[in-house]
Amino acid sequence: MKACVDKEACIGCGLCAAISSRVFCMEDDGKAVAIEEDILDSERGDTEEATCSCPVSAITLE
Repeated sequence: MKACVDKEACIGCGLCAAISSRVFCMEDDGKAVAIEEDILDSERGDTEEATCSCPVSAITLE
């Protein structure tokens, strides 16, 4: 599973990075970005929670 952040939709609230800091981080432009690697099974729950918590639904999981 991989996570993808739509940079145009992201409002930079930082909730995803707060919930799942191993998968998401905030860049200098104030927008979130996801790691490019496959998400480990141990990080799956937090990643799904962060995805569901995004107020603008800017995160998708593949």
